[in-house]
Amino acid sequence: MGERIAVKVLGIGDNVVDKYTYKRIMYPGGNALNFSVYAKTLGADAAYLGIFGTDDEAQHIRNVLKELAIDTKRCQEVEGESGYALVGLENGDRVFLESNDGGIRKYHKLQLNKEDIKYIQSFDLLHTSKYSYLEKEMPNIKAAGVPVSFDFSDDFTEEYLLEIGPFVDYSFLSCSHLTEEEAKAVLKKMVSLGSTLSIATMGAEGALLYDGVSFYKQIPKLIEAVDTLGAGDSFLTAFLLHYLQQEQDGLETALAKAAEFAAASCLVEGAFGHGKAY
Repeated sequence: MGERIAVKVLGIGDNVVDKYTYKRIMYPGGNALNFSVYAKTLGADAAYLGIFGTDDEAQHIRNVLKELAIDTKRCQEVEGESGYALVGLENGDRVFLESNDGGIRKYHKLQLNKEDIKYIQSFDLLHTSKYSYLEKEMPNIKAAGVPVSFDFSDDFTEEYLLEIGPFVDYSFLSCSHLTEEEAKAVLKKMVSLGSTLSIATMGAEGALLYDGVSFYKQIPKLIEAVDTLGAGDSFLTAFLLHYLQQEQDGLETALAKAAEFAAASCLVEGAFGHGKAY
């Protein structure tokens, strides 16, 4: 995937399996986990910190991370069911049917101790997400002094942005349901709350970035997609890693490389392959 990216990054939070019901195959996924895997693919030194369940799904995820040489030494294991989403096929398009809302993460949220914080401080960047249920830990994460990236997904509320925004350096929001002007207003809000950069992904309309001064627009690279699952996660990962390697004037280059990497990820089944029958 091109040149090696010399940064050390941590995905912290959700891991799930996406179960494709029409062919009975499950693929590892989850926003934080995908970030770690995509970062590793791009040549970064990547690690993952989260909670694993004790079922076959968790074992599959752990086996894949081991195979990919992604560090999981600070992960926890809790008795119970892994998070999963059921994916169906309707008129040729993959659709989410239902989920178990993160499985064990619903009632056992990740709590960071002093050793975890010390571990976090060894990284150049950490990424987490709305579905990682780390709201109470965000002040501790921010206080660790490492730049924080956060994916707010598409079901964010005004209250949630106000709660989490002050702890985030790089905000990512899925804004396909908004007009461009509405998306720009949200991006301005995130920068006013403390983000260095805020980025809205808008599906076929591409992406918008705001740096506190100017807006940048990136059109998507159009391809015949095999599976669009994980396209947003691959976009944000590639953007962040390329951006961290460059000066401020490298924003447009980082956006273009992110669009390219996201397109490539759409040629793979699941978020990043590694399917297993269930």
